[in-house]
Amino acid sequence: MRTTSFQSPFLRAVFACACTAAPWIAQAQIAAPMPAMRTEGAVQYMCGGIGSDESTAMRAAMKDHPLSLLFARADGAYLAEVAVTIRDAKGATALAVRASGPVCLINLPAGRYTIEAASEGVAKKQDVTIGGGPKTADFRF
Repeated sequence: MRTTSFQSPFLRAVFACACTAAPWIAQAQIAAPMPAMRTEGAVQYMCGGIGSDESTAMRAAMKDHPLSLLFARADGAYLAEVAVTIRDAKGATALAVRASGPVCLINLPAGRYTIEAASEGVAKKQDVTIGGGPKTADFRF
């Protein structure tokens, strides 16, 4: 007699494997690849967010970094290839990069900084104070 319920040792084994693997598979599908963290002097940073999975993952990670930068056009369309310079309170360059995506996550020491961003012939500045929680600077061009 052929068994089609979970009384069959084979079906029990298949079911057990599926139940054990399901959370791992679900987690693998959720975890989007993130760009590599880079270092310039005392500053670590990553820029990216191209594609919905990477953008979602980077936005979720914003809370884990002292400074996040967002770049978009006035109509809300994301921008990449934005020239970014971050200067400390003394005017020294802490970071100078070309953002390869609309989101940058930056690990800066506590202090006051001026962020300069330029795209499509337009330059903008924002001052931020790092320390006491994550900060976000949103640049619209």
